[in-house]
Amino acid sequence: MALEEFEKEELNDRDKGYLRMRSIMDYGMGLLWMGMGLFMIFIKKFNAELAERYDASAFKIFGAVCIIYGLFRIYRGYKKKYFRDR
Repeated sequence: MALEEFEKEELNDRDKGYLRMRSIMDYGMGLLWMGMGLFMIFIKKFNAELAERYDASAFKIFGAVCIIYGLFRIYRGYKKKYFRDR
């Protein structure tokens, strides 16, 4: 069976439910990671006391990494390629 034929194969109800659950989880976690990244980048507006204790550049770098990972999770939820190992 060629790879193209396998990709067009119909999924059963269990696999469709699994796809939907993983996709929703990836969207939600992506939004949470992006929210945490924005919080870290704009830490001075949210919590000035915490921002004074630590280096501002470390917060900005970690915030950028969180936003990039959040975008990746949203992309993964959009593509829904969870069954590659079969």
